[in-house]
Amino acid sequence: MPKIALVDDDRNILTSVSLTLEAEGYQVATYTDGASGLEGLTTDKPDLAILDIKMPRMDGMELLRRLRQKSDVPVIFLTSKDEEIDELFGLKMGADDFITKPFSQRLLVERVKAILRRSAPREGVGAGAGGAEPAPGKALIERGALVMDEERHTCTWKGQRVTLTVTEFLILQALALRPGVVKSRNALMDAAYDDQVYVDDRTIDSHIKRLRKKFKATDDDFEMIETLYGVGYRFKEQ
Repeated sequence: MPKIALVDDDRNILTSVSLTLEAEGYQVATYTDGASGLEGLTTDKPDLAILDIKMPRMDGMELLRRLRQKSDVPVIFLTSKDEEIDELFGLKMGADDFITKPFSQRLLVERVKAILRRSAPREGVGAGAGGAEPAPGKALIERGALVMDEERHTCTWKGQRVTLTVTEFLILQALALRPGVVKSRNALMDAAYDDQVYVDDRTIDSHIKRLRKKFKATDDDFEMIETLYGVGYRFKEQ
């Protein structure tokens, strides 16, 4: 039974969302502010966290910042502010999705399901044309200095661990499976998001920027993700 942590100072939201998620079979832990949420998420680790942005004692952005120092648990932000700076800043910090209040309970459930599916261990994908993709059952993707393990959800570059969120991992995987092949933003959306979850081009661009930043922190010469302006992105052939 997946465990969901819900952090929000609005008790009506805590109650209604908890009831909805529990009806779907999830175990839910609730917290009324960021400080208690951080303590709870650290000691009683969930499979996914849903965080409000505006909260007393510690807001959602600060909670996520501190959480990312210790954990890569998938995070959905709830926000009453539909401002681009919040979303882009949150994505750079490692959020996986945003939902703007007021929201549909069904939409939230579908996004929770989509992210949990992405974070669950998965079987290797089938071989593509020319044998460029791994054979069935093979979970390891090796592209030069890049090694990705689908089952363990780990990624290394030149032997050094690069910690990725679920969304970042799936976007990089989509690119690395076919080096040299350009992937449009729509194709990357399809690879990383459920069909029922809408994201725009800027969201994919933000994920790509975060991927590059993480790899450059390990290797300043990393230039494997190429931008083809007006077309999309590709993983450089070696």
